[in-house]
Amino acid sequence: MTAFTHEFPFDPTYGYTLDDLLAVPAPNDAPADFDAFWRGRHDAARQVRTRPEVGRLVEERDGVRIFEVTYDSVGGVRLGGWLALPADGPAEHGFVIGHGYGGRDQAGPDVPLPLPRSAAILPCVRGMVERGLVDGVPSTSAEHVLHGIETRETYVIGECVADLWCAASALLELVPELGERVASGAGLGYLGESFGGGLGALALPWDERFAAGELTVPTFGNHPLRLTLDCIGSGAAVRRHRETHPEVVDVLRYFDAATAATRIDKPVLVAAALFDPSVPPPGQFAVHNSLGGAAELMVLEAGHFEFPGLAAASAELAAAKGEFFARVLK
Repeated sequence: MTAFTHEFPFDPTYGYTLDDLLAVPAPNDAPADFDAFWRGRHDAARQVRTRPEVGRLVEERDGVRIFEVTYDSVGGVRLGGWLALPADGPAEHGFVIGHGYGGRDQAGPDVPLPLPRSAAILPCVRGMVERGLVDGVPSTSAEHVLHGIETRETYVIGECVADLWCAASALLELVPELGERVASGAGLGYLGESFGGGLGALALPWDERFAAGELTVPTFGNHPLRLTLDCIGSGAAVRRHRETHPEVVDVLRYFDAATAATRIDKPVLVAAALFDPSVPPPGQFAVHNSLGGAAELMVLEAGHFEFPGLAAASAELAAAKGEFFARVLK
């Protein structure tokens, strides 16, 4: 394990070795109606007429045309994002790509996509800049992660997961050849990092349209443990909130990415970090360790942290994503 020089008032490894991290489980107190709760949320999202509309062409690069896109999600909310389409010919693969708690800026999505000749929708979930801003939903991570946390029905994280399901519906409507592939058993891929990784773990178990997922430094893993670990990410806001609102623990049990991972029965690659000041590594590894399907792991030296080997590590991760999806998507 690389020893990084840092100025954090805590150890971003939290004293865990790799062997320790590989032993972190999901919480043992999942609600009895965990599955029923999420299946109900999924059923409601699938009933939404997303009415997707493709906007202006933003740019063309790396064999992909990138357009603005809007679609409807649960609660009558209209969200924005980007649609990436092959510059020439039909799409052979489809992806929904989540984002971190920084949202997405107007520059559009990163390309290239994990596989050539792919289409992807890159939604901005509600509350996130630039194209997910919604009246009444805070856009800063420390406030967003607490929005509606009083009850499981109102917690914004559940609505953000639904935004991903509705994004998948919009993608399949806009790219008919992908709908044909899903109908024939060849599903979509999901990619998400940090906040988007945690949302992906919560979204994947219930939606048969997804055939595989890749989660990089996923958050929301093992909330009981997360609440004991200091950090500089959104988890710090939840930790502080719990100190004066202990009842929030009962709500968080429904939004645990490691608990959800036990219900995932499809291939998932998790890229988890040994050192991470924003998303404590034990929570990340808990997601991987709990996966119920074919689980693959890529160990990263660090997450949410600039270090000299970051460019090379990012290139290695990009290559691993491509190799993974080339194997698991039909």
